[in-house]
This record gives sequence, C-alpha cells and structure tokens, in this order.
Amino acid sequence: MSFHITREIDSKAKKYINDGLFHYNVKHFPKDLGDRYEEIVLTIKDENGLVRGGIIGAICWNWLEIYSLYLDEEIRKSGYGTKLLVAIEEIASEKQCDFIKLDTLSFQALEFYEKHGYKVFGTLDNVGREHKHYYLKKDL
Repeated sequence: MSFHITREIDSKAKKYINDGLFHYNVKHFPKDLGDRYEEIVLTIKDENGLVRGGIIGAICWNWLEIYSLYLDEEIRKSGYGTKLLVAIEEIASEKQCDFIKLDTLSFQALEFYEKHGYKVFGTLDNVGREHKHYYLKKDL
C-alpha cells in the first residue's frame, strides 16, 4: 500500500478528518460529555436584514469556544459587542459549560475581553512580526 500527500480543498476530506478526530477524542471524555458539540452563531442585523456583525462559537464538551466576534466599524463602541458576548455567555451557562475560551490579537480586542472578565492564560509573540496573540479564558 502506498500513500501520498495532496494539497486541495476538499470538503469531504475535511469532514473525514474532523469527524475522525472528534470520535477519537470522545473516547477520552466522560460519556455524559460525548455528544456535546453545538455550533452557535448570533448575528446583528440592520433594519434591512443585512448582517452587520456577529459572534461564532461552539459548545465542545464542557466549554464554549468563541471563534470570531466581528462588528462593522460604524457600529463598534455602541454596545453590540457586549450584547453578543453576554448572549453567548448566557447560552454557555444554560448548556452547563464550565468555561469559555477565545483568542485575540494585540490590535484587536484584548481590553474588551478583559473588561468582561476574561483572563489571559497564554501568549505568542512575533505574530505578523510585530503583534501578540492572546489566549483567554473565563470560568463560568
């Protein structure tokens, strides 16, 4: 049998890899956490129904991970980021998550997350040669 590496965007291959890792990981968690995976997408829409921002995350076993939080520039500093964060934190609490984790870059929203109770637990220097990558967690 021979194998080779390919470089291609293949949704079936991506699903196979993600599913394989998920099923491997499930073997190492308590049974009551085994099927806990749920994507969460909350959006901010304007009066015309156009998406102006939102937050994307997933419940994974006993935590919620935030992947992205974005708002159009003209609606930043208007409280919508806080509303999105509070809403996803409420979902995490309802789903009995123990903590939330996320990451941000030094030019993004570190102070915003810290203001909302998130604590830095790790950093990477030299990101883009001049920035830091922060990893944050908030216990629920």
